[in-house]
Amino acid sequence: MDSSVSIDLQPRDGGKVGPGASAPPYSTYTYTSPAQGFPVQQPPRDFVLWSLFNTIFCNVCCLGFTALVFSFKARDRKVLGDTDGAGSYGKTAKCLNIAVLVLSLLTVILIIILVATGAVAGLHAAQQGNQNRINYRFNYGN
Repeated sequence: MDSSVSIDLQPRDGGKVGPGASAPPYSTYTYTSPAQGFPVQQPPRDFVLWSLFNTIFCNVCCLGFTALVFSFKARDRKVLGDTDGAGSYGKTAKCLNIAVLVLSLLTVILIIILVATGAVAGLHAAQQGNQNRINYRFNYGN
């Protein structure tokens, strides 16, 4: 007697997309066939990967982490079927990600400018020191 149990996880209709297709239980999006002239409704975006990248690499003023929180909220709303709430949280996450990206780029540009001007000022001070040493004929132990 065989007591093994198997569960078939494939969709009942073979994974068809269209008006007669069965969607997973967590999906509330209506799929219509493009051949019938109706556009397919796209689920709202949640920007989780972009938020995760900004949290790890560009977390200016913790805005990257805040964008990640809103992205997770958008994903949760999308799973629950609340497309309006998911769209709202997704737009907020997108705006925060754009703000983080802009602030990070401005910070990098500012650091490059400060390092470049500091290097030029340092070279100028070293040149001036060498010129003073030659002009006044100081002997620094040589």
